[in-house]
Amino acid sequence: MTQQGTDSEVGRLRTVLLHRPGPELQRLTPRNNDALLFDAIPWVARAQEEHDAFAAALREHGVEVLYLTDLLIETLAEEEARDRAIDTALTGLGLGETLRHHLARALRDASPDQLAGHLTAGIRNDEVRNGAGLVSSLLAPDDFLIAPLPNLLFTRDSSFWIGDRVAVTSLAMPARRRESQLTELIYTSHPRFAGTPRLLGAGTGDPMDGHVEGGDVLLLAPGVIALGVGERTTPAGAEHLARQAFEAGLAHTVLAVPIAQQRATMHLDTICTLVDVDRMVVYPNVVDQLQAYVVTPGEPIPGRPLPLEVAPPRPFLEAAAAAMGIDRLHHIDTGLDPVQAEREQWDDGNNTLALAPRLVVGYERNDATNAALESAGIEVVAIAGSELGSGRGGPRCMSCPIDRDPVTGHPVTGDAAG
Repeated sequence: MTQQGTDSEVGRLRTVLLHRPGPELQRLTPRNNDALLFDAIPWVARAQEEHDAFAAALREHGVEVLYLTDLLIETLAEEEARDRAIDTALTGLGLGETLRHHLARALRDASPDQLAGHLTAGIRNDEVRNGAGLVSSLLAPDDFLIAPLPNLLFTRDSSFWIGDRVAVTSLAMPARRRESQLTELIYTSHPRFAGTPRLLGAGTGDPMDGHVEGGDVLLLAPGVIALGVGERTTPAGAEHLARQAFEAGLAHTVLAVPIAQQRATMHLDTICTLVDVDRMVVYPNVVDQLQAYVVTPGEPIPGRPLPLEVAPPRPFLEAAAAAMGIDRLHHIDTGLDPVQAEREQWDDGNNTLALAPRLVVGYERNDATNAALESAGIEVVAIAGSELGSGRGGPRCMSCPIDRDPVTGHPVTGDAAG
């Protein structure tokens, strides 16, 4: 097993999981993009060019880039994993027995790379050959039997790491839940992750009764986790993750941060991301309204779930600084005024990916935000995102850090090493 893990948002990034845009984006149409939770219809070739440049920028800074599709194909080379992937994909789709049997047989005859393509880009009714019964006859030719997964681009949502443990999430929106199933398959069956401890997901044997998405999880400092709570990460999901993190010794404080569910602020990382050990880029139009419930572990009671102590809400930035053990969590505003802030937040100006303390990746189009970051001593690796941003996600959304160096130095003075 390769040693890997992360305990912060800003430690020197060593390994990251990405998904290069592929045929699943070519399945988007004006008729289905809303149902598939994509904001626009991207120019796929340009999105691929932009993503390749993003990956190249990471490699230029010493980051190992793993691709989800490559890992999936390698995983599907193993027969048991193939069978599990096919059975999971065909469960609960309302296909009927004849069509389900027909698809299962066709998928089992596919090569690993063909199967990966079917599982990510989906299968239309008119792509089924040799007849498949009444259900197939009654459906429209372009109806999807297995839906495409355009949001695979945003690898942060379906998994994240805390310490040396990986959490495979339970995505809230039905159109995205198969993303977690594929990610689960990789972490369960790929040799790269053999023996990796788990925090959430089927591998823990501890079912959840809520939802958690990785875009809502910020590792503010070792032992301190902020959780956005709303439509995507539910209160029950937040409680479950907090308890799991406490019981595993991965956190001493969790900040539960209620967020209003709007399309532009669906996750906490669309409102704020860390760019240094004590600096954060924030969306100023809403950050002053953010409150945090400070959650800490209570005294264990034999035979009962670990009790959680929940303090009354207080301002998020204030609560975060106290939990992190610093005098102040400095913030850098998105944009220069409320109107520009709204524009650049919509374009993911504050959804940055830290490569190291004071070194981040951001979209080049957010001129004011990038200038403010540079003025504050934060180096910005600017990438194109005209097409990548069409799904409403920035560099942080598009990346799942698997391994980071621990951050050293004193956070109050900012004397930190990458």
